[in-house]
Amino acid sequence: MRQDRQYPKVIITPKAERSIKNGHPWVYGEEIRKTEGNPQNGGLVDVFAGNAYMGTGFYNSVSKITVRLVSRNANDVFDDRFWRRRVMYAISYRRTVMPGEDFLCCRLIHGEADQMPGLTVDRYGSILSVQITCLGMELIKDIIYRAIRDVLDEMGETITGIYERNDIDLRIKEGMQEYKGWYLFDDMPVPETAVTEICENGVRYLVDVENGQKTGFFLDQKYNRAAVARIAGCKRVLDCFTHTGSFGLNAALGGADHVTCVDVSQSAIDMARANAIRNGLDGKMDFLCEDVFDLLTKLADQKCRDYDYIILDPPAFTKSRKTVRDAARGYKEINLKAMKLLPRGGYLATCSCSHFMTDELFRKILASAARDAAVQLRQIEARQQAPDHPILWNVPETDYLKFYIFQVV
Repeated sequence: MRQDRQYPKVIITPKAERSIKNGHPWVYGEEIRKTEGNPQNGGLVDVFAGNAYMGTGFYNSVSKITVRLVSRNANDVFDDRFWRRRVMYAISYRRTVMPGEDFLCCRLIHGEADQMPGLTVDRYGSILSVQITCLGMELIKDIIYRAIRDVLDEMGETITGIYERNDIDLRIKEGMQEYKGWYLFDDMPVPETAVTEICENGVRYLVDVENGQKTGFFLDQKYNRAAVARIAGCKRVLDCFTHTGSFGLNAALGGADHVTCVDVSQSAIDMARANAIRNGLDGKMDFLCEDVFDLLTKLADQKCRDYDYIILDPPAFTKSRKTVRDAARGYKEINLKAMKLLPRGGYLATCSCSHFMTDELFRKILASAARDAAVQLRQIEARQQAPDHPILWNVPETDYLKFYIFQVV
């Protein structure tokens, strides 16, 4: 029997009804016909299409995404036990798909893909780095954090601190303040440092959860880096947009003859060099602080043939549909230049981390670049994000990373 409904109502348009029936958890402001019962920002509301209950979600009139569903079950009671179950499901899934040492360094909660909208929880050993972009989730974070600690403790996993990386512009758009710092537990001392060491694919890194990009490290490329390393033996590698050197380090550890890492950020290059030293790989690597576009152009003009393996891991060139066309030109430019630099039989690893750059469009860009470079692409692997960043087929926004390895022939 359904429980008596205690939440304000949001009545949605037929368009939103179709979207929810197809499995999408968002309701946009323009898709709301009316509200009943004075919904509060950050509170729960019931979503109705006419008289039909569609689900319950967090409401926020400030946000373009006004309702984010957390359940479609009219019998759910949204108490501490409900959220503990959600946390347990998410973490148990990671322990299954990221077994052994991989569970020590992975994404534990991935927002909508775990039915916890706007919540990102990354694990770096005993430290968790958290980012919240949903007001409703912010208001219940005490419950969530305690549940995460309890679930991990029951699994025999010790957590020494939770660092909140809520210093992103998106929070302003959601009507929240930006901040960062350690979350204070009554029974847990604050760690002495926000820098911790992790080991991924046999490579050791220092991760700064306070100042590193996103939550401290890009975990979604873990198995793609391993794929790059598998064919790096005896290769001369150019790792572009290296950031902390992760792809280059994996290639060096995989047996590459030499790896050159390039990034426009001097601080990124300094960290990549430090990571190479930490792993005893500095003798096989060198580091350039240069703009990748300019460097590829210069190498092409020089008819350089120093590299037989090029890795392209650029930042997202587009974060909206409006800029996809400009992004497409950027992706084509770097891939075209890389293909021209490689000898016949050379190898190219290339990716896009933007949801708006669809796989279909990215493939068209790569095919166009290959035609202009007068080469053919022999596909070795087509990959996506690691499974701790799960993709929901009914939520396209969770499908964002495209990763390919080719031989250029």
